[in-house]
Amino acid sequence: MNELHFELVVLGTGPSGGTVATKIARQDRHVAIIESREFGGTCALRGCNPKKVYTNAGSLVDQVRRATGTLLANTHVEISWTQLQSFKETFTRPVGQKSESPFQDDGIATFHGTAKFIGPSQLIVGDMKLSANRILISTGATPGALAFAGSEHVTYSDDFFELKTIPKKVLFIGGGYISMEFAHVVARCNIETTIVERDSMVLAGFDASLVELLVDYSKRQGIDFRLNRELLSIHPQSDGSLQVTLDNGDTIDVGLVVHGAGRVPNIKDLELDAAGIEYGDEGIAVDSYLRSTSNRNVFATGDCAASGMPQLTPVANEEARIVAKNLFTNTHESMPDYGVVPKVVFTTPAIASIGLSQQDAQEKSARVDVRMEDTSSWGSNRKTGATVSGYKVLIDKDTDQILGAHLLGPAAEETINLFALAMKHGLTAKEMKSTLFAFPTFASDVRQML
Repeated sequence: MNELHFELVVLGTGPSGGTVATKIARQDRHVAIIESREFGGTCALRGCNPKKVYTNAGSLVDQVRRATGTLLANTHVEISWTQLQSFKETFTRPVGQKSESPFQDDGIATFHGTAKFIGPSQLIVGDMKLSANRILISTGATPGALAFAGSEHVTYSDDFFELKTIPKKVLFIGGGYISMEFAHVVARCNIETTIVERDSMVLAGFDASLVELLVDYSKRQGIDFRLNRELLSIHPQSDGSLQVTLDNGDTIDVGLVVHGAGRVPNIKDLELDAAGIEYGDEGIAVDSYLRSTSNRNVFATGDCAASGMPQLTPVANEEARIVAKNLFTNTHESMPDYGVVPKVVFTTPAIASIGLSQQDAQEKSARVDVRMEDTSSWGSNRKTGATVSGYKVLIDKDTDQILGAHLLGPAAEETINLFALAMKHGLTAKEMKSTLFAFPTFASDVRQML
């Protein structure tokens, strides 16, 4: 077996791993990077970027349909799945084709295959043995395992992006980001859409009052929610359909079942035990500098690191910035400055959140001003056609600090960034309200919320 030594070996070519590899290589250090799939990572190839193409299509159709008879005359619009998939590939195909060469241009050795540790600083990939002074694990996340009869008939979100056609009935397992976003696109293709969720509500972690508004609106768009239900089995039928059986005995015949039941750190095949790397269900155990708590030469970032932060691309980017500083210093001083991290689900309309929930805010402060309103009747929303919208802003009555903000409606995915900026820099509600925003815009609605 051939053996090579590097100063740094990076596992994963997503926004975190790729950034660190490039920064360190440009410091004239000997770097290698390993990718088990196509170079480019999940966000660019199978996640946020292609997903936004699909959700934009759903949003456009929704807006035109809502505007029919008011802003527009009776106008028929529809999504061509084949056309949508082809357009998506104009974004993903170049990534897969062009992502490896820039690494090589920076002098980084590139390897394809699944890396496996064979020692604290050694691993193998294919027929190569690599050793390194430092190793960064940034292998992202992967769909969680499903344990029911017929689970082999489930389509994973990665494969969903590659579907050339889509059947007339689709069922999603789980009520998280993936299922809700895809379901809103599929439903606007005039396809029967079902979400099966084991809990009493979808989108755990978002404000329950706004989620309820979104679910009611989603039902009006044709999405069927089976809450407090678990999927027991999938059985192929003679006509090519799939019969899904739920735990209450209900059966649903569909053409496609999509896995949206959550993702887990993509570390199972790395054989971390061989390197003495501690890990758990949340990922690799790291300290506040993103270094493994049990192997000082190993760092981890992004979805595979148990940093306690949400599995979001901005988090991975911030962790990459810090790891690039800490990798080769004798004393680690740099820690991530996450601030408050906004979250968005790109349903139509979007739902967004930052900071504390109402429950957490009221546990933290005895005096919380809860400002909430269904804003569907506000002029900014009515001008787009009939839709659902609302907000909940949590303010400490004593300090006037914004503790949390939760938004639903048109432009929620953009407006939440104003709250992120204000909370990052400690602006009070009064100071934010005193800011003059361009009018009429969705951003200007913030002043009414405060």
